[in-house]
Amino acid sequence: MKAEELYYDDLNYSGNGTYPDDRNYSFDYEDYYFICEKDNVRQFAKYFLPPFYIATLIIGLAGNSLVVAIYTYYKRIKSKTDLYILNLAIADLLLLVTLPFWAVYTIHGWVLGVAMCKLCSAFFVMNFSASMLFLACISVDRYFAISKVTSPPTIGNKDKLACLCVWLAAILLSIPDLIFTSVLKTEIRTLCISLFPLHMVQPAKATFQVFEILLGFAIPSLVMLYCYSAVARAVYKAPHGKKRGAFRVLLAVVGVFFLTQLPYNIVRFCHLLDMVHMLIKDCETSKRMDIATQVTESIALFHSCLNPILYAFMGASFKGYILKAVKEHSYHRRHQNQPIALECSFTSRSQSGHTSSFTI
Repeated sequence: MKAEELYYDDLNYSGNGTYPDDRNYSFDYEDYYFICEKDNVRQFAKYFLPPFYIATLIIGLAGNSLVVAIYTYYKRIKSKTDLYILNLAIADLLLLVTLPFWAVYTIHGWVLGVAMCKLCSAFFVMNFSASMLFLACISVDRYFAISKVTSPPTIGNKDKLACLCVWLAAILLSIPDLIFTSVLKTEIRTLCISLFPLHMVQPAKATFQVFEILLGFAIPSLVMLYCYSAVARAVYKAPHGKKRGAFRVLLAVVGVFFLTQLPYNIVRFCHLLDMVHMLIKDCETSKRMDIATQVTESIALFHSCLNPILYAFMGASFKGYILKAVKEHSYHRRHQNQPIALECSFTSRSQSGHTSSFTI
């Protein structure tokens, strides 16, 4: 999450102010606020982002925690798709746990120090990117399942290596945030913002933005389009009884992905063009761009709540495991609430050899 960067990306780096760590950063905040005061953008963020983040957190935690719990306690990981779905749920959970910090930040500014600022920013980028890449991995696995390409159904070392490569790529994308993100105090509020040295502000930010768009959206979306197009052709040739349900699932998976991710990445691309060519030259357009980024990024985040429904809960076998878990939970609760039955047996033997007993 780089919300504050939205307000300060068009700063004029030629003033007399300095960043707190004295690394040759300079610009004049007074000139910036005189040029373009964005208090209404911050007010919009205060009312819009925290409720949206909290709702996303609650729904996403419930769905993704259930997926992890099912795979941990009930369902064995037998296929590559199982492995990718579990990693996808973990990435979404790690992404969601950063939202309370950003919700507080939107209202009060950053109050948790430099270390937490770096970690939250890096965690956000890392897990958002990992989530997109695991979605691409799931589409590739489904493509192999219906194509003539032979692929072993069980999990091998190559599949574990693929997951490791996804996490490494996501970590690499988060390193710039870990290095350059810091806390900056202004007269208005304390910011958690990316701070680059003066000589590399524009090329560095543009380069990192390009890599995030490519690995976080462009490449996964192209892979998904190619793979799911092949899956759709195979489904079209299937018997009519299975065709309708399978098409619905495909349309839901692809449609939800592009409805949630495409608007955000279009705005990011426009932001990248402005960063390179200085296209935005008036304050109102800059404000509209900020608000558009806030709204589209929030919609993109909500995809982490929908992943369990699209990739796990739609499967008949996974539904069975959920029902099994609910039944076991209900069974344990019923038996925990029942009174404890104590059974004691007493037996006595008379001199004549007869026995008598009673039970409590």
